[in-house]
Amino acid sequence: MSPLFAVPINPTTMIVIAAIAFLLFGNRLPSVMRSLGRSVTEFKKGVAGIEDDINDAVAKAEKSADSSENHG
Repeated sequence: MSPLFAVPINPTTMIVIAAIAFLLFGNRLPSVMRSLGRSVTEFKKGVAGIEDDINDAVAKAEKSADSSENHG
């Protein structure tokens, strides 16, 4: 037996998943998708903020390393 996660994603599978989502969420489906999109956008903003913080820390460390080499 294969696990459920090993089911290949083909057009028929996508239609079945869409039908199940429609049955579960019905009229709320557009608002659920909108909320999902906003969540993904916020997640990407958070990741970008973390990347910026890391890049700033690396640049600061490199700058302090360069200045210590010049003084020593």
